[in-house]
Amino acid sequence: MDKVLSFHQGRLPLLISMPHAGLGLTDAVRDGLVDAARSLPDTDWHIPQLYDFARELGASVVAAEYSRFVIDLNRPDDDKPLYAGATTGLYPATLFEGEPLFKEGQAPSVEQRAVYLEQIWRPYHDTIRRELARMREEFGYALLWDAHSIRSVIPHLFDGKLPDFNLGTFNGASCDPVLAERLQGVCAEFPAYTHVLNGRFKGGHITRHYGDPANHIHAVQLELGQCTYMNEVEPFGYREDLAQPTQVVLKRLLETVLAWGEERYQGGSRG
Repeated sequence: MDKVLSFHQGRLPLLISMPHAGLGLTDAVRDGLVDAARSLPDTDWHIPQLYDFARELGASVVAAEYSRFVIDLNRPDDDKPLYAGATTGLYPATLFEGEPLFKEGQAPSVEQRAVYLEQIWRPYHDTIRRELARMREEFGYALLWDAHSIRSVIPHLFDGKLPDFNLGTFNGASCDPVLAERLQGVCAEFPAYTHVLNGRFKGGHITRHYGDPANHIHAVQLELGQCTYMNEVEPFGYREDLAQPTQVVLKRLLETVLAWGEERYQGGSRG
């Protein structure tokens, strides 16, 4: 298997995860895709570019290299559904619009997918787990930001137009409620954008599994409407004119996460 992830270790207790930014395909997946899937329309496009300020901010960053069409890193390894209604699984079988992802009889085999689990999914999650453990050991706490984006209109998945900033804390279970409240406050300072907390997207497996406030690990997912920084139709071009003001909000959100963590745990208090 080729390189399955990129990782940068920062200097502060914040890890940014980008599980759906990858574009890589295995031969089996590439050969089996329907024509409509070959442009990888369900990708979280340009997320590393959008968060290009993260390293300067001091955050650690882990990003997938393989497409979610190979294996979805934001689903549990037992493939237990995370959402009621239409959704996609550990090994996606449909596009977001509901059409089949693979030509009939040409999906990867059970054996091939077992390799994807061991050689793509597990290294990504091992990296998250190790980095959060390192942060807790060094700082006494860890902050996890799971960075996503999605087309703002997908009738098969949700009604109408999605809010621009969709914050998810698994209905308050993955991070301190004060942090969630502050993040909503930041979004409210930018009325040109709409926002919601725990709406259609409450946080996927990464947020739910690693967020553990009782043990000083606080996780937040952001599902960002792609209309805020790119063209949502092929060829899915990055729009600097849209992205720059959106990055202002993103940077404020991450600075708020860091400031809250420092305030909450300052002086070594971990109660």
